[in-house]
Amino acid sequence: MTIELNADSDVNLPLIDGALPRWNRKEAEAIHGMPFNDLLFLAQTIHRQNFDRNRVQLSHLLSIKTGGCPEDCGYCSQSAHYETGLKASKLMEVQRVIAEATKARYAGATRYCMGAAWRGPKERDMGAVVAMIEGVKALGMETCMTLGMLDFGQAQRLKAAGLDYYNHNIDTSERYYGEVVSTRSFANRLETLGHVREVGMKVCCGGIVGMGEEKADRIDMLVTLANLPEPPESVPINMLIPIKGTPLAEAEPIDPIDFVRTIALARIMMPKSYVRLSAGRTAMSDEMQALCFFAGANSIFVGDTLLTADNPGEDKDTLLFRRLGIEPMQRGAK
Repeated sequence: MTIELNADSDVNLPLIDGALPRWNRKEAEAIHGMPFNDLLFLAQTIHRQNFDRNRVQLSHLLSIKTGGCPEDCGYCSQSAHYETGLKASKLMEVQRVIAEATKARYAGATRYCMGAAWRGPKERDMGAVVAMIEGVKALGMETCMTLGMLDFGQAQRLKAAGLDYYNHNIDTSERYYGEVVSTRSFANRLETLGHVREVGMKVCCGGIVGMGEEKADRIDMLVTLANLPEPPESVPINMLIPIKGTPLAEAEPIDPIDFVRTIALARIMMPKSYVRLSAGRTAMSDEMQALCFFAGANSIFVGDTLLTADNPGEDKDTLLFRRLGIEPMQRGAK
């Protein structure tokens, strides 16, 4: 079954009526290429059917173990393969993590995300990781972690500890993936996502744009996500922050309109997912962010840093929200 945007449009869209549509490149390309105003109108219409139109969910991200990662992701300052000036740290103490989460809670964050620069967690670290989850959950916050690849047993332990979301981005399309990462495969990423879903955790999975990929790669990335057995409940869309010393330090920035189109396509293809503006907001104008919210983005990271990169401060976000009439999403709300 299909619907049309209007009588003047020749773009047919999968009908979203409770059943999950299956997408193909041709359908997604047609939507992505719609006139900009039509694309945003469609994305906002779908957004309003599934979320409060003027509320944005606030998350806070903390690096609980920084640097020294054995992976060679070409965008990452934390890779041990590159000279970025970042020193590796040990796993943060549990009580410090809980103290930082408490600050974030009082600042309005409803979800707390914890990231470790690992290929995957080691057994010796699992006890501390579990304690972090339990401590943050006790504050009444949703919990999310990104720890690299997981086996099924590790996913079970995280679920038993109360972890709500597990983040594991696919980064880009399967075609372009090998241009960015060589130390693990696209299939490895999907395997971890399968373990997370199998144990009953929610999936946080998106990608990075502006890494030299083609438009088709951005579309294919979203087709992959939307066609998972269940689409991710949270879809972070990152705009590359070029890091000196990494292979992508000189990557050409993505055109702002193309970025907004990516946000809109994510909202249309995954109507019930949170679409999060993640890394790169410091390089976005207020007007660009406003277009992203109109296109269906309804989650941001707050705080001064995202793992190791700068993020707009709380005051700037508060001022922008006030100008746009946007309010933070309340705990337990949608």
